[in-house]
Amino acid sequence: MSTPSDGINSPNFSTFLDNTVSNSTEDSPSDRSDSSESRVDHDIKLDTTGLLCPEPLMIVRNKIREMQSGQRLLVLATDPSTHRDFTNFCRFMGHQLVHADTSDATLEFVIRKG
Repeated sequence: MSTPSDGINSPNFSTFLDNTVSNSTEDSPSDRSDSSESRVDHDIKLDTTGLLCPEPLMIVRNKIREMQSGQRLLVLATDPSTHRDFTNFCRFMGHQLVHADTSDATLEFVIRKG
């Protein structure tokens, strides 16, 4: 029987993280489309599309721990509950939700680490 922590330490979860996290400075201008990456200022991008609560919040929490104060994390998500989750997370942890666009199927959020 697996425990909740087994999923985070599994090779599949690690592979997922490797594929979803990127530093925006690594993207060259020719790689960028007219998507949110070019419109929203951020330091790191995290793609959690397709994941359901609580996974996006758990991944954001772990990524924020690695970041420096003041850095901005762009999060792409498809689960509508992430807006509520990120709002509360920022309020409780002293971070700032500086951008929330929930008008498209892919939601985008920018969190500045406090």
